[in-house]
Amino acid sequence: MTRRILAFDSGIGGFGVVRALRARLPALSVDYLADTAIYPYGEQVDAALVDRVVSLLGAAIARLAPDLVVIACNTASTLALHALRECYATPFVGCVPPIKWAADLSRSRTIGLLATRATVRRPYLRDLQQRYAPDCTLLAHGARGLADLAEHTFRGHAVSTDLVRQELATLFDQPGGERIDVVGIGCTHYTFLMDAFRAASPPGMIWLDPADAVARQAAAVLAALPPGTETASRPDRALFTAMPTEPARMATAMSPLGYGPPILF
Repeated sequence: MTRRILAFDSGIGGFGVVRALRARLPALSVDYLADTAIYPYGEQVDAALVDRVVSLLGAAIARLAPDLVVIACNTASTLALHALRECYATPFVGCVPPIKWAADLSRSRTIGLLATRATVRRPYLRDLQQRYAPDCTLLAHGARGLADLAEHTFRGHAVSTDLVRQELATLFDQPGGERIDVVGIGCTHYTFLMDAFRAASPPGMIWLDPADAVARQAAAVLAALPPGTETASRPDRALFTAMPTEPARMATAMSPLGYGPPILF
């Protein structure tokens, strides 16, 4: 039978995970839900955001009947994953900043992280470091503007090299920043800026995008599920809680990922 996944994010960031899922499991059906009505999540109040994510995904599960939900958003994963698992029987896979992966690769023992301001300020990040990279110095930058730039880039606009360099300078110019040899991305939106990051960073810098690791975990969870009931096939849907900016450009960008024009949820 064909399995169906729902990938969820506040905007376009989860499309990087979708791309990895399509490459790993070509026959998989993947619906997409973007909560564009209150994008960006990194600027929302925590308690209200948890309530919204739980309620919105409950409605999506009832409507779309996925076998698995991938929370392709670091902010939503770190805040709401526990509450989602308590509320719904559908399995969930989240994504977290790649602190362990960075520590495994770092020789200088100084690692960097680009994320949203919300992810950087939460205790969850320090807990990850204490568990998986206690011998590393972690330098993080909460970059408000990069998610918007990623949205812009996804829709086919040119990358502003100056803006990327400014954000990276805020990371690397911190005390000890010259020792960073590995940088992870803690916001799925940044998948679509990785080429710009590599071009604007010091030579030899290792950049880590967890999208494929999330897809790999989703594939493992799907493989362990019991057989389900065969349902009628239908096209995969890309759903938005508010019509995205430049819907025609968005449709063009989503087409290679297997989606038609944006649909209001």
